[in-house]
Amino acid sequence: MLRWLIGGGREPQGLAEKSPLQTIGEEQSRNPYTELLVLKAHHDIVRFLVQLDGYRFASAGDDGIVVVWNAQTGEKLLELNGHTQKITAIITFPSLESCEEKNQLILTASADRTVIVWDCDTGRQVQRVSCFQSTVKCLTVLQSLEVWLSGGNDLGVWNRKLDLLCKTSHISDTGISALVEIPNNSVAAAVGKELIIFRLVAPTEGSLEWNITEVKRLLDHQDNILSLININDVSFVTGSHVGELIIWDVLDWTVQAYERNFWDPSPQLDVQQEIKLCQKPNDVSIHHFSCAEENVFAAVGRGLYVYNLQMKRVIACQKTAHDSNVLHIAKLPNRQLISCSEDGSVRIWELREKQQLVAEPVPTGFFNMWGFGKVNKQASQPVKKEQENATSCSLELIGDLIGHSSSVEMFLYFEDHGLVSCSADHLIIVWKNGERESGLRSLKLFQKLEENGDLYRAA
Repeated sequence: MLRWLIGGGREPQGLAEKSPLQTIGEEQSRNPYTELLVLKAHHDIVRFLVQLDGYRFASAGDDGIVVVWNAQTGEKLLELNGHTQKITAIITFPSLESCEEKNQLILTASADRTVIVWDCDTGRQVQRVSCFQSTVKCLTVLQSLEVWLSGGNDLGVWNRKLDLLCKTSHISDTGISALVEIPNNSVAAAVGKELIIFRLVAPTEGSLEWNITEVKRLLDHQDNILSLININDVSFVTGSHVGELIIWDVLDWTVQAYERNFWDPSPQLDVQQEIKLCQKPNDVSIHHFSCAEENVFAAVGRGLYVYNLQMKRVIACQKTAHDSNVLHIAKLPNRQLISCSEDGSVRIWELREKQQLVAEPVPTGFFNMWGFGKVNKQASQPVKKEQENATSCSLELIGDLIGHSSSVEMFLYFEDHGLVSCSADHLIIVWKNGERESGLRSLKLFQKLEENGDLYRAA
C-alpha cells in the first residue's frame, strides 16, 4: 500500500499488545468511495473542516487562510485572508431567525490573537477582535443566549457585534482546550486535567450587566483532558491523555461511569508506574469521541472502541485500527464508522453484532470498567480473553482510502457529495461514491442529448 512506501512500515507495538493491523485487499466491494477529487489551495497543514450547508464547506489550517469549497464539484468558491498566523479554532455562526440578513457566517481564531467573523457568501470580513491577551484555542456559540464564547487563558463572552460582555480572570497558563454547552446557561471547560463548570448570568431588571461565574471544579482526571463532547441531553463525556473515559451528568456533574485503559495493568504498581508500562504514552490517549444512539465511539491511541451507555461497558473494539494514532472518528447512519489517522489513511468500518460468549468475571482488560471509583488494584490476570469474550459486536474493515501522503487531521461526511478529508500534506480530498457519480454523469449526458434533439434522432 502507498502508506508503507511513504511511512516505512508499521511502528513497534506496545509491550503487552500484539494485535495485528487489519488489512483489506484491492477489491473493496463494499467501499463506495472509488473516485476522488484532489483540492489544492493551502500551503501548510490543513487542520480544520467545517460544513456550511448541504454542499459547501470551509477549510483552515497553519497558513492562516480560510477557503470555502463546493463539495459537489470541488470548486474553490472563496479565499478568506485576514489572519497572519495559524488558525486555532473555527465554528459556524448561525443567523438568528429575527435577523433580516441570512448570510452564513463563520468565526475563526488564530495564534495572532485575533478572532474574525466572516460572511461565507461574499467573503467579506464582518468584524475583527484583536484585544486577546493569549491565543484563543476554542470557540463555541450559545444560540439560546445569542452569544459566543472564546476559550484561552481566560473565558470571554461576546455578542454578535463582537462586544465583550464579560470574562473571567486568568484561569491557567495552559488555557482552555475545549468547551461544551450544558443546561442552565452553563458550559463545561477542559483546563489541563481539570473540568471547570461556568455559569452565565444574563442581564435582568435588577442588573444590566452580564456575568460569568465559576460553579465547580471537577478533579477526577489524572492527566490532561484531550477530548470533550456532549452525548445527549443528560450526559457528556471527557477523555484524557492516559486513557481515562468519564461520563458526566449534565445537571449535577456527577460521574456516571469511569473507564481506564492500560496495556497490562499490574496490581502492585501505582498510577504513574502503570502509565510507564506503555512504550508510547500516546498509545492510550483518547484523541476524539463520536456519539450515536446508545453508543460512544472513542479513538484510543491507534485503536477504536465502542462503549455502550446502557451496559456501561465496551461492546466492540479494534485495538490496532491504524498504524498510528487515530485523530478523528465519526459514526455514519448505516452502522458504519469512519476513522482517520496520523498514518495518512482513512478507513471505513462496519459495526456488526456477534454471538455473545460467556465470560466468568467482569472484563478487566483494555478499557476497564471500574465503576465510579479509581483503578481497581485487584485486577485478575486472565484479562484479554475475558475482554474479547465480553464484546458483543465487532468492527469489520470494509474500506481503506489511501490518497494522502501525511497525517489526516479530520474529515467531513456529506450524505450526497461524499467524504472530505484534510491533511498535513496541504491537500484536501473529496472521496466520491463512484456508482452515484457515474449515474449522475449518465443522467447529464441524456439530458444534453435530449436538449439537442440527438436522443430522438438516434432512436
